[in-house]
Amino acid sequence: MDHATPNLPSRDFEATFQFYASLGFQARWRDEGWMILTRGSIDLEFFLHPHLDPATSWFSCCLRLEDLDAFYATCLAENIPEATQGVPRTHKPVIDSNGLRMGALIDPDGTLIRLIQNDHE
Repeated sequence: MDHATPNLPSRDFEATFQFYASLGFQARWRDEGWMILTRGSIDLEFFLHPHLDPATSWFSCCLRLEDLDAFYATCLAENIPEATQGVPRTHKPVIDSNGLRMGALIDPDGTLIRLIQNDHE
C-alpha cells in the first residue's frame, strides 16, 4: 500500500497546493502554518518556510508506490521536465544498485521526492 507522512517545506502554500493538485493531491487540512495534502493513502504535510532557497534545499522523502509508472506519467503529463537542473523536474525511473526501481520528483521548493516501486516479492 502507498504510504507517506513526511513534513516538507513550502515557501507558499497556494503555489505548493496548485503544484501537487495537478498531480492528483487534494487538500485535507490548511491553516496559517500547516497544510496536509492527500492522494489515495499518501499524506504530505507542509510547513511554511518562506525564505527557503530551492537550490540549496536538503529536504527529501520517499513515496513507495503501487504503480510508479502511472505516477511518473502524471508528472510528465503536467509538463514537469526530465532534467538534471532546475525546479520542478523529474528523473526517469531506473533500477538502482540495490535492485529498487526508483525515479525522482523535485518539487518547486527543491524537495527531493524519491519515487519507489513497491516490491511484493
